[in-house]
Amino acid sequence: METEHKLQTIKSWAAEDRPREKFILKGADSLSDAELLAILIGTGSRTMSAVDLAKLILKNADNELQKLAKLSIKDLMKTKGVGEAKAITIAAALELGKRRKEIVATEKVPMITAKLIYNHIKPHLYDLQHEESWIILLDRTLKEIKTIRIGIGGTSITVIDPKIVFRHALENLANFIVLVHNHPSGGLNPSTSDKAVTQKIKNGAALLDIILADHLIFTNNGFYSFNDAGEL
Repeated sequence: METEHKLQTIKSWAAEDRPREKFILKGADSLSDAELLAILIGTGSRTMSAVDLAKLILKNADNELQKLAKLSIKDLMKTKGVGEAKAITIAAALELGKRRKEIVATEKVPMITAKLIYNHIKPHLYDLQHEESWIILLDRTLKEIKTIRIGIGGTSITVIDPKIVFRHALENLANFIVLVHNHPSGGLNPSTSDKAVTQKIKNGAALLDIILADHLIFTNNGFYSFNDAGEL
């Protein structure tokens, strides 16, 4: 007689091992990415528990949350056992996490280091698959006046127009300017055109009694600072 195979559900686990109970007893930090994801999706499939399904979802994103965040609803649904409702729940949670990063402290901090600039612009450029150029306008104390996107490009090029840069700087009475553009490829080396536009804006800003404080090349994993490299 054929023996019926029964899936061991999460409910049959010891209480301290179940994701929800573990969350309550030990806190969120004690849970793995898969366990947190399992809480989101709620239930598994006919052949695997919620935790096992979560592990499969992560495996299909190379076990990297950054890659998981880039997946569309349709991409998520390619994992067997993930329907539209589960896919939307995952995408919504990741979007909330992204928005949380965009919350800016009430008290503005002077942009005195490239790292501070990088952290400030990170919510705008993180995970983008195309290039964008931005300017950060600063007052006399190096505190932010306004952060403005000034250009959208393709996967390997964007345009920084000096006329647009100087118009925004003059309208907002900026004392300092910071240029930022991203490299979706992850490469940190500035191109010849990056160097040329940096010099052009530095020279033009000087005529207007404005200082180009830095030009950052942004990637998800780090940045290149023209100022730190001694190229300003």
